[in-house]
Amino acid sequence: MSEKHLISIIGPTGVGKTSLAIAISTQFKAPIISSDSRQFYKEMSIGTAVPTSKELAAAPHHFIQHKSIHEPYSVGDFEKEAMAFLEHYYKENSIAILVGGSGLYTDAVCQGLDYFPKVPIIVRDDLNKRLLKQGLVVLQEELKIVDPISFKNIAIDNPVRVIRALEIYQVSGQPYSSFLNKVKTPRPFKIHTLGIEAPREDLYKRINLRVEHMLAAGLVAEAKLLYPLKSLNALKTVGYKELFSYFNNEIDLKTAIEEIKKNSRRFAKRQSTWNRKKTNVQWVSYKSAFQESMDYLNKNT
Repeated sequence: MSEKHLISIIGPTGVGKTSLAIAISTQFKAPIISSDSRQFYKEMSIGTAVPTSKELAAAPHHFIQHKSIHEPYSVGDFEKEAMAFLEHYYKENSIAILVGGSGLYTDAVCQGLDYFPKVPIIVRDDLNKRLLKQGLVVLQEELKIVDPISFKNIAIDNPVRVIRALEIYQVSGQPYSSFLNKVKTPRPFKIHTLGIEAPREDLYKRINLRVEHMLAAGLVAEAKLLYPLKSLNALKTVGYKELFSYFNNEIDLKTAIEEIKKNSRRFAKRQSTWNRKKTNVQWVSYKSAFQESMDYLNKNT
């Protein structure tokens, strides 16, 4: 097989992407590249739903827990490393699998990145100081004025995304959104995107159960160990930030758990919105994802 293929698996959190990736990997004897930006960090396991030791042993995985939360690691860094891996791998092989819930990181491999002006560190530091002093809502309102398109489309409750959009505007005088969707470098492989979908009620049940499993596995203890590092960007994520509020005596444990479930459901909704904007996706049901995927792949790879 001379043509190179990348099977990209997308879908909201908790829908079954890891299981499908492993099943397809076993079928094609292909490696799995993780594009889940929360699973890159070795200090974060339970709260990021890193594949179990059994799952990791079932298929070759890459870009999982290969970095420390103390190391800066951007989507640009990931794109370069993932593309270098694929370039080497495709010299003797034809099929690889990309899976993860971070749409920006998946798109970085499949489409390439948009290029933005360089931001002086003093600009970012100033915005982070304002975040601490004035709060996220003030920055959100500012973004709504200077870049309403980004305000509508980015994860507006994620301070990292808000600051990124504002810093680009401050440096360039142009909206962050104006730099998006430019012509990018074509990829030297054929991309097959499989999207797993589930009815909202079923998905939300799966998400709630997943949180319960994380708690049983020791999520509270893991978050407690990471609590002294709570200011790091990697830890400003669902599953940890709610427990940090509990440790701060801002909410009780029961409320923190309910917030994790609620925010996980909101995250899944944002993922679905992002994915639904994509074209050329082969949608499969979470109940029969492997069979439907193989029917499609056997005809197209």
